This record gives sequence, structure tokens and C-alpha cells, in this order.
Amino acid sequence: MNSDAPQTLDIVQAGLAKRRRRETRFRWYGRTAILLAMTFLALLLANILGRGFSAFQQTYIALDVYLPPGELSPPTPQHLAKVDFEGLIKQTLRRSFPDVRKRRQKRALYRLVSSGSAYELRDWVMEHPEQIGKTVTVWLPAGADVDMYMKGSVDTSVPEAQRRLKDYQIHWLERLKREQRLALRFNKIFFLNGDSREPEQAGILVALKGSLYMMIVTLALSFPLGIAAAIYLEEFAPKKNFWVDMIEININNLAAVPSIVFGLLGLAVFLGYFGLPRSTPLVGGLTLTLMTLPTVIIASRAALTAVPPSIREAALGIGASRMQTVFHHVLPLAMPGMLTGAIIGMARALGETAPLLMIGMVAFIVDPPQGFLDPATALPVQIYLWADSPERGFVERTSAAIIVLLVFLGLMNLLAVLLRRRLERRW
Repeated sequence: MNSDAPQTLDIVQAGLAKRRRRETRFRWYGRTAILLAMTFLALLLANILGRGFSAFQQTYIALDVYLPPGELSPPTPQHLAKVDFEGLIKQTLRRSFPDVRKRRQKRALYRLVSSGSAYELRDWVMEHPEQIGKTVTVWLPAGADVDMYMKGSVDTSVPEAQRRLKDYQIHWLERLKREQRLALRFNKIFFLNGDSREPEQAGILVALKGSLYMMIVTLALSFPLGIAAAIYLEEFAPKKNFWVDMIEININNLAAVPSIVFGLLGLAVFLGYFGLPRSTPLVGGLTLTLMTLPTVIIASRAALTAVPPSIREAALGIGASRMQTVFHHVLPLAMPGMLTGAIIGMARALGETAPLLMIGMVAFIVDPPQGFLDPATALPVQIYLWADSPERGFVERTSAAIIVLLVFLGLMNLLAVLLRRRLERRW
């Protein structure tokens, strides 16, 4: 016995040392995996920020525009809508560069200013009618190529034939820079305009309002329906019932169904059967409700399950009914988890693109929607549309729209955490 004891102890010690080494390796595997994930995430965010941060600035050109009183009076919206402000801008450019005489160079000169500058000048005149009859300095948005040049995205070292900007255009821009007539300003157009064929005039207002309307519809339907379904299945539905089991299985399966399937369902039901208008926030919200409901139900059931059985037993023991037990005692304790699940489901719906493409929200929309039945698009769909455009201006706007979407998703997740901490009760 005594002779075998040291040998057994040695075997145990060797086994312990081997298990400790294995545990140490496992910890390092986990740390390495986390480090790699954080590295890739940081690279992704750095790439998006690097490409999209410049879109929050826009190049403006200062032009000395003469406002002829004969053409601009009276300065009413009805009259100014008929005035050729584009012609006024072209006259100003020709006066600023009198040496430009060739037709091709004139067309290049006119492209220094954005095609939407005429509307900007009209709005400026409506705000300052007292300036009519004078020569005033007005800052107007520059064209997309000028904007890219000011942001350092035009490589002047490559041959002229491989650049969108010609040498004489660069010469004009350098002169404007020396005269301090070129400046980078906050890009309010990006937040106040709808979609456009021109990158410098494209904005996300239509997508933001469309996403907002869709989220309102989705929240108004998925949250009460999901909570009601979870309460019934968890608290009132009969146990070991065939139909209840089938419903639970289908809810769990629907949570894993690809989102494009819900888009096909929305296309067949809401557009095909009910005949609702295409490309509207109402149809988008209904489709996203179908996709979000399983997530809300599963999260709400998990929150109800987490409430200790002693809470129910204590309420029933003092004479409360089943309904009073659920709504007066169980539901308040489970509400933080339910809100968290609902917000996470909404965040998933906010970032979905495939179901919205199926119901026609990929349309080119310029005017912001004024209600739930007006044509609109969504922020993920807008990103999808811009990503398909080859212009460099749309590349930075795609990344900028992704930044805005990530900010909204981060705020929604932060709201879920804050609500859970604020409403959570200890027992």
C-alpha cells in the first residue's frame, strides 16, 4: 500500500498539471478569438469612418451674382419659380472667367457649380428680397468633381485623360482657392434632401422619414401582439397540448426564417391580396412586423420564465386570481426583459433590406413622405442604391449613411440597456 501511494500521487499530480496547461491554452484561445474579432471590427469601423466622414462636409463656391430687379420683381414664390436662376449663375461664371470661350470649356466651367445651385439661389433671394438690384456674394454648393478635389480624392499626378477634372479646371479651382472662394462647410444637404442623380445633391431625408414611419408601424403592432402571445403561451395555454406545441414550434422556426421570405409573404398578402399601395411605410411596417413578432414573442416568454415561481405562488396564496397574478405581479417584473427583446427586434428590423426590396421600396424617391401611405424608401435600401453607383461622391455618401444607421442601431441598443437597468426589480 505504502509503495503504491507515491506512484498514485505522481499520476494525479501529472494529470492536474496537464489539465492546468489545457485550461491555460483554452483561455488563450478565447482571448485570441476576442482579439481577432475586435481587430476586424475596428478595421471595419475605421474603413467606414475613413470613407464616409468626409460626406458630412460639402464644398461651397462664393459667386458674385447680380440680381436684376427687372427679372426678380416681385419676389414672390410664384414669380421666382419662373425665373432662370441657372442662367444667372452661368452669366456670373462667364464674368468671373472671361478667358473661357470654347464651348467645351464653358460646359466644364458650368459644372463647377452643382446643378441644384439654382434652387439654392432662389431660396436665398426669397430670404433676402432687399438685395434685389445689387451684386451680392452667395455661397453655392459645388459640383461633385470639385467636392472630391477639395477633399483630396482627385489624384492630379495621373494623366489628364484618366481624370474627370481637366488641367484647366484644376487651374480654375486653384485660382478660386487663392481668392478664398472655395470652402468646406457642414453638409446640411445630406440631411435635408432626398435622393438625387447628382452625388452633391443626394440626401437621406426620405430614407430617414420612411424608416421612422415603418418603425412606428412595426412597434405599434409587434410589441402588443408579441407580449399578448407570450403571456397566453406561457401563463394560460394548456400544457402538453398538440396545438399549443405546434404554435411554439412554428414560432421558434419563424425566428430562423430568412428575412426575404417575409418579403415574399408581404408581397403576396399585403400587395397582392389586400391591394395596399406599393412602396409605402405602411406595407413596409406590416412586413417587418411579421419578421419581428417571433423575436418579440421568444424574448417575452424568456422574461416571463425568469420570474421566480414563488412570486406566482405568493400571489395565489393571498387570494389573487390568475389574471391578477399575471398582470399585477409577474408582468411588471418581466417588463424590462420584454422591452429589451422588443428593442432588439426593432433594431434588427431597422437594418433589414431584403424584405423591403420585395415590396418595392427600392424606388427612386425625391420628395419626403408626409404620411404612412406616401411613397418612401428606408435607410438600408438607400445604402443599397447608392452602393450600386460608380461615382466617387456616392461612395462616401454610402459610408456616411452606414455611419448614421450604425448610430441609430447603437442608440437603440443603449436604450434597451438603460431601460432594463432602470426598470429591473430585485427580488
